[in-house]
Amino acid sequence: MTRIAVMGGGVAGSATALFAARAGHDVTLLEQDTAPDGEDLDEAFFGRARPRVPQALQPHALLGPARAVLRSHAPDVYARLLRLGAWEQHEFDWFDAHPPYEPGDEHLVLVRLRRVVLETALRAAVDAQRGLTVRRGEAVRGLYVDRAADRPPRVTGVRTTGGRVDTDLVVDAAGRRSPLAGWLTAAGARPPETETHRVGLAYACRWYRTPARVTALLPHVPYTSATPHALSIAFPSDNDLLGAALVCAVGDPTLPALREPAVFDALARLFPSTGAWLATTPRPVGGVHVMAGLDNRWSPPSDGAGPVATGVVRVGDALVHTNPTLTQGISLALWAAEHVAELAGRTSDPVELAVRHDRWTRDRLKPWFDLQVAADRDNEARLSGAPAAEPADDEARRRAARFPAALDDPVVMRAWAQVRHMCRTPAQAFGDARVRHRVDAWLAGRSGPPSAPTGPSRRTWEEVVASSAAR
Repeated sequence: MTRIAVMGGGVAGSATALFAARAGHDVTLLEQDTAPDGEDLDEAFFGRARPRVPQALQPHALLGPARAVLRSHAPDVYARLLRLGAWEQHEFDWFDAHPPYEPGDEHLVLVRLRRVVLETALRAAVDAQRGLTVRRGEAVRGLYVDRAADRPPRVTGVRTTGGRVDTDLVVDAAGRRSPLAGWLTAAGARPPETETHRVGLAYACRWYRTPARVTALLPHVPYTSATPHALSIAFPSDNDLLGAALVCAVGDPTLPALREPAVFDALARLFPSTGAWLATTPRPVGGVHVMAGLDNRWSPPSDGAGPVATGVVRVGDALVHTNPTLTQGISLALWAAEHVAELAGRTSDPVELAVRHDRWTRDRLKPWFDLQVAADRDNEARLSGAPAAEPADDEARRRAARFPAALDDPVVMRAWAQVRHMCRTPAQAFGDARVRHRVDAWLAGRSGPPSAPTGPSRRTWEEVVASSAAR
C-alpha cells in the first residue's frame, strides 16, 4: 500500500485520489478551497465566484475517453452525473438512422454537462470513499525533500497549513499555476522543461435556459459556425441549459463589446449554430463570461536527462494544459489519474515510478497536446480577418472538407468522430483509403471552397457592435 498525497481537489485531483483509494492505497486529498454545500448545481455554478478556475463557467462536455474511464473506475460517479441531469449524445445521432455498427463506435459518445455536474458527482464519491482522507480548506505550502548528491531529490512529504503529511508519492494536481516547479528548483532539482504556446483566442460565453429538453429542439443543426473573424459554438448541456460561445482573436477591437449581453445576443443570433438555438427564445441566465490570455502548456517534471525529482508526479492541468477548443482537458486528466492509480500498485521504487510515468505521459498525452497546438494555429490563422484562401492543393482541400463532408457522410463522420474522441490521430483516421475515397467523392460533387464561411460578414458584425454601443 502506497501513501499518496494529492495536491488539489479539482477534477484531476479528485479522480486521482478516488481511483488510488479504490486501488487500495492510503490517500490524502488536500484542497485549499472549501466545497459548496449540497447538490444545488445552479447555486454552485452561477452563484459561486471561482477566480482561480476561470474555465469553470465556460461550456464543457465529456469525450469518449473520459466517459470510458469513469464507467470503468467509478461507475457510481457516472450514474450520479446522469441522475444530476447529464445526458449522452452519440456522434451518429446527427443522422436519422445510425449506420451499421463497427467496432469502436460505442466510444463515440459525448456526455453533455457543465463542469459542476462532474465535480459534484466526484465530490460525493470522494467524501464517501474508505481509505481516502479529505482535507478541504488546507493549502499546501511546500515540500519535504531528501537530497543526495548521486540522484535527483526525492519528495518525502508536503508541508500544509495544517501540518506535515509524509508520503511515498505526491501527486501534483494543483492546476496550471502549480508552484511545484519552483519548489523543486529551490530544493536543488534541475529546472523542469516547460513547453508553452500562447493562444491568441478569446472566448465569450453566455448561458440560457431552454424552453424544452435541448436534444428535442433542433437535432440537425451544426454546433459550430465559422467566419474569417469569429467562431460560434453551441453547447446543449444538462438540465435544459444551453451554453453559447463566441470565439475571436484577442486583438479584435470589438472583443470588449462582447461583454455586453445585448451585443453578445445580437451577434450569436447571426450564426447558424447558436442562432438556431437562440431562435427558440431561451431565457438568459446571468451575464457574459469572457476568458482570454490562454496558453497550451506541457509541464512534465523532467528534462532531457529524465525526471528532475522522484516521489512526485503530475496530472491534469499541472501536467498538460490545453485550450478548450477540442474539449480534451478532462479526458487527458482522467487518463493520467487512471494511470497513476495503476502505476502506484505496480512499483514502489520511486525512480522507476517517475521514469515510467514520464514515458507514459509522452507516449499517451503529448500527441494530443501537439494536436491542440496545431488546431489553435489553424484557428488563429482562420480568425485573422483575411478572406478564406482557396486550398493550395488536393490534400489541403481534403483537410478543409473533413468536417462538412462528415455532416453528409457517415463514413467520414466516423473518422471525424474518432479524431474528436481521441481514438485515432487525424493521419490514422483520414489516411484510411475508404475515408479518402468518400471525401474525394464529396468534393467531386461540389464547386467552390470546401468550407465556406457560415455567419455574419465583418461589416455586419461591426454594425451590430456599433448599433448596440449607440443604444
